[in-house]
Amino acid sequence: MRSGLTGMFLLSTLLGAAEAAPKVDVWLTNLDRSALIQKQPAGPSRELAATTNPVIDVDDRQTFQAMDGFGYCLTGGSASLIHGLKPGDRSALLKELFSTREGYLGVSYLRLSIGASDLSDHVFSYDDLPPGQTDPELSKFSLENERKDLIPILKQILAINPAIKLMGSPWSPPTWMKTNGASKGGSLKPEWYEAYAKYLVKYILAMKAEGIRIDAITIQNEPLHPGNNPSLLMPADEQAAFIKKALGPAFAAAKLDTKILIYDHNADRPDYPLAILADPEARKYVDGSAFHLYGGQIETLSKVHDAHPDKHLYFTEQWVGAPGNFAGDFSWHIRTLVIGATRNWCRTVLEWNLAADPKQNPHTEGGCTECLGAITIGGAGEITRNPAYYIVGQAARFVTPGSLRIASNVPEKLPNVAFKTPGGDLVLIVQNDAPEARTFSIRYHGTAVACALRAGSVATYVWKQ
Repeated sequence: MRSGLTGMFLLSTLLGAAEAAPKVDVWLTNLDRSALIQKQPAGPSRELAATTNPVIDVDDRQTFQAMDGFGYCLTGGSASLIHGLKPGDRSALLKELFSTREGYLGVSYLRLSIGASDLSDHVFSYDDLPPGQTDPELSKFSLENERKDLIPILKQILAINPAIKLMGSPWSPPTWMKTNGASKGGSLKPEWYEAYAKYLVKYILAMKAEGIRIDAITIQNEPLHPGNNPSLLMPADEQAAFIKKALGPAFAAAKLDTKILIYDHNADRPDYPLAILADPEARKYVDGSAFHLYGGQIETLSKVHDAHPDKHLYFTEQWVGAPGNFAGDFSWHIRTLVIGATRNWCRTVLEWNLAADPKQNPHTEGGCTECLGAITIGGAGEITRNPAYYIVGQAARFVTPGSLRIASNVPEKLPNVAFKTPGGDLVLIVQNDAPEARTFSIRYHGTAVACALRAGSVATYVWKQ
């Protein structure tokens, strides 16, 4: 069948009654960019699926985690670049990214930095003071640094997609709370635990006052990497102590429903979240653990789930290095994150980061100089769509928030993951990980779909109910 080169597919029921076959849409991406999340023509056929093909069996009787969404890290630098576009161009771009209507990307989750990240144009917190001064009552707390770009952009996004969820992550507390008094490195002084907990509560309440709800926070971005700017070293025992002595009680006193997530670093140190979750006084405040994958294996995340199945997992960051390699980047991220992270219990898959300029600016002094945005925004406002745009787009609009991951087997060289949406649609994302074109069948509720994909191609199949 020639659909291996075009992305088309044939529908058939196992009983041969083509007229009874459900409607299935397919959205295809080829590694040569000849199709980029492109809807393919399809229709019922009386030809039965070949029995010699590999078969992906999808079973919605087995359910796993609910999905919160797919998206990006909206850094301060991303917000400033987007806000700097002409109003019409900005509105069109935000609609393209965040609208859930067909033809748009449907991004459903964003991670924000609490204060500056290393992809802000300068280092700041919400309570910066001259050296030697402190502010235990946080009387000088202010979101002023966010009012120029981030807050206006978030309000525009929320007008397009009011259901989008937002996560906040700090790169550093205010420097006066730290052992070294600097934005880079150092640790949080125990005497400022309560003040820092109050700082995070004030952030959530101040954003709420702007009409911006923070669904979750991680306590510290990459707590075992104090070499970034900004950054903080926070070993597991210190994070546990901060949670149970200060942050958890502060959230409870303020009656916040914002989730507390621990760790937010690489999969090579599962001992970190496991140590905190083993502490009964800390774990009672914790919703779950967040992970990156600059070290370790994605399968390790299931070990954390298996040890504490009542706590959730989130994948919160992975970069694409400039200048980018579409075939390699798209393949790895789909296989390892869109498919791999979700098959290992993650409720989110977030790419780092949303936008940069052609020279991968802005960033802080000492921040990432090679982080390729999902989009590149040129000086004249031209938009280039990079690998992470399509990585997230292959899933975001189809796997809507609240979708349940359901069971599917994995034939050799056909990694895949299946979901059932709140509206009852079935979604299956399949990658041909072989060096040649593959034909295969998908079987669901007594109906077979005969499919073919080029080498490396990825297709999202959607059964409309």
